[in-house]
Amino acid sequence: MSEGKNLVVAVGVFLAIMLAAPVHSDSVSDFYEGRQVRLLIGYSAGGGYDTYARLLARHLGKHIPGNPTIVPQNMPGAGSLTVANFLYNVAPKDGSVIGTFARGMAMEPLLSGEGTRFNASEFSWIGSLNNEVSVCASWHTSDVRTMQDLETRELIVGGTGSGADTDTFPIVMSNLLTANIKLISGYPGGNDVLLAMERGEVDGRCGWSWSTIKSRNADWLAEDRINILVQLALEKHPDLAHVPLITDFADNEDELMAMELIFARQVMGRPYLAPPGIPADRHEVLRRAFDATTRDPEFLADAERIQLELNPVDGEEIDALIVRIYGASENAIRLASDAIVNTANNNR
Repeated sequence: MSEGKNLVVAVGVFLAIMLAAPVHSDSVSDFYEGRQVRLLIGYSAGGGYDTYARLLARHLGKHIPGNPTIVPQNMPGAGSLTVANFLYNVAPKDGSVIGTFARGMAMEPLLSGEGTRFNASEFSWIGSLNNEVSVCASWHTSDVRTMQDLETRELIVGGTGSGADTDTFPIVMSNLLTANIKLISGYPGGNDVLLAMERGEVDGRCGWSWSTIKSRNADWLAEDRINILVQLALEKHPDLAHVPLITDFADNEDELMAMELIFARQVMGRPYLAPPGIPADRHEVLRRAFDATTRDPEFLADAERIQLELNPVDGEEIDALIVRIYGASENAIRLASDAIVNTANNNR
């Protein structure tokens, strides 16, 4: 074949490839330059999710090519289910809208399904600002000092109301592990539970953030006034290498998977995501920008100034967690769902 024919064939192949591929006339930088990117927040202003989101919004844009303005917008409703359904079904799938919702929302289609109109495995996950570790702890006067003690001794814990971690986590422990835990619910807030511990009304508290204990109850740790029984998380905190994980007490694979379904919300912490199906290059840019933001000295100083705990999780890790969770067996999903649903019936 002559050089001329070779050139014609090469040009033809090139044109065929270009016509077959999706066409994006604008680069990522061109798309975002001068644009406002909405950051939808599933809760009202002033709460924890709102505070984290507004912190991120102040710094994320400078790490995105084109330097868009990130505009926080509150969209509260149904425990952030409203924003989850909106992001999946209504929001534009072009990278101009991102959002945050409850850390346990991704598991809702599996555990209850009520009102959910999304598949969490199809969201474009960006990352989480905080991989949270909670604990179950007993007061120093309690005769429950280890998880093994709960086989023969009762631990009375205080809770702040149905749906709160202080209520959900101890009842899940009771349902899945047959731990001898009694919940007294209805305290106005976490500090009221701590006062009840000091007064001897309750023996302890479960679903208690380790970061909160370190920042607000460091004297109790120094004086050995509390015993940390177990970590309610999927990964150990470096401070608590000697304290077992809740998953260490699973008797079989289904029970282990059920615990992962429930406590995966700890890894999700403060999640950020975009609708499903956004262009891959924009998704990748949003992930890289998120990661860069979490290392930005100005962002870190801002978080320290407003006393927000940071323990970031990247989008790939969230993807892997979601894939594992959505691959759970029907029996594991049933065990987890029953443990969660029964929390309302076990508050006492």
